[in-house]
Amino acid sequence: MAKILVLPGDGIGTEVTEVSVKILELLAEEKGIEIETENALFGGSSIDEHGVPVTKDVIEKAKNSDAVLLGAVGGTKWENLKHEIKPESGLLELRKQLDTYANLRPAVVYPALVDASTLKKEIVENVDIMVVRELTGGIYFGTPRGIDNLDDGEQKGVNTLHYKTSEIERVAKMAFEIAGKRNKKVTSIDKSNVLESMVLWRDTVTRVWKENYQDIELEHLYVDNAAMQLIRRPRSFDVMLAGNMFGDIISDEAAQLTGSLGMLPSASIGDKGAIYEPVHGSAPDIAGKDIANPIASVLSTAMMLKYSFNLDGISLEIENSIKTVLDKGFRTADIYEEGKTKVGCREMGELIINELKKNN
Repeated sequence: MAKILVLPGDGIGTEVTEVSVKILELLAEEKGIEIETENALFGGSSIDEHGVPVTKDVIEKAKNSDAVLLGAVGGTKWENLKHEIKPESGLLELRKQLDTYANLRPAVVYPALVDASTLKKEIVENVDIMVVRELTGGIYFGTPRGIDNLDDGEQKGVNTLHYKTSEIERVAKMAFEIAGKRNKKVTSIDKSNVLESMVLWRDTVTRVWKENYQDIELEHLYVDNAAMQLIRRPRSFDVMLAGNMFGDIISDEAAQLTGSLGMLPSASIGDKGAIYEPVHGSAPDIAGKDIANPIASVLSTAMMLKYSFNLDGISLEIENSIKTVLDKGFRTADIYEEGKTKVGCREMGELIINELKKNN
């Protein structure tokens, strides 16, 4: 039995998640997979109902599930709330409680969408990158943090960047393991020329590589250089490993190689659970208009089937169905180009479902 907690969240999160749930229902029917889903409020919708972005009850449900399928959280409605009760703080709390220390963000340029990228075709063609981002440590969780009032009337903002060797080791091992099943190269990103915490990062990644993974090529890049090379030579990257903040930035940059955030899925994996969600936000300006791109959510579902339930074959069927739909020229608004067929969120979902049915 695959027990999945569905947290649609806010804005277009509810729309794209609905498509993914329909695909899970189809797979349960066509493939005979036992799937049990339960919906719960999360993010802004939870704030409106309960006054907090995530309740203790939802955290417990997440801990008792095999995987969490998340839509998107946040929006202008809640942006002026205190930091600790903003929708995004609920996401940080969920990651912390499930100890999902590794965030996997694939950036794949589909042949049918190569012209959707803002970069030249010869630069982005055949790009296939997996960003592995440390997710539960670093500057987003470090203490002390906050804004202090000083005696001279000024204020001082403080955020602390720190990592323990064990935190670096476990995410490095995951990056090397993933690279071993891909093109056998890891690029580790740091700023060890000016940050002591990043000296430890580079030394630890190098030691993990020497001890167990010398069959994998290891490249070290400073984050500023990595950002430049990702635009200059994206095809040279296979797995990119980074800490929380640098991984956040690099993965969004990698996303732009593909042409749209609407194409980018993610998986946040740890020893206590896993969260699968599209990289894009809640996009309140287009919510409810049936124009959102559900592909990132559907690809996140495919990642869930692969990484949480070891259903690699079915995961690949979903990916291939998406490729077929794109090859036939169907596009949502974010990836539309002249001469193609524009469709809405629901219709894109139905097209993918129809292709899946043909494979059964």
